[in-house]
Amino acid sequence: QVQVKESGGGSVQSGGSLRLSCTTSEDIYSRHCMGWFRQVPGNEREGVAGIDDDGSTTYGNSVKGRFTISRDNRKRTVYLQMNSLKPEDSATYYCVAGTCRVLLAAVRGQNLGSFGYWGQGTQVTVSS
Repeated sequence: QVQVKESGGGSVQSGGSLRLSCTTSEDIYSRHCMGWFRQVPGNEREGVAGIDDDGSTTYGNSVKGRFTISRDNRKRTVYLQMNSLKPEDSATYYCVAGTCRVLLAAVRGQNLGSFGYWGQGTQVTVSS
């Protein structure tokens, strides 16, 4: 049973933009913070962005000023707008719903333990 589902990945040239979307069930959406993480095979998972239920946002250092996370509560959807994309942004992007304290700390690079519901991931490829 898919509880968190991403969409919107694809291929783009350096400097381009993509928008990722993530939907989940009402039960999960209403009780958790939402976030985006990314991973390249062989590398550690990296926090990209997180958003809490009042709209406060947190970003990983490598994407600040280029990526924007937002949420539409009517649609139970979280978005990640990615601008000025670089080849090093290429990765599988995962949407996560999780406990706010742990998820937002993980976005900042602090490991406070496992958390949440993960999507299957969507691939983003940025060519130079």
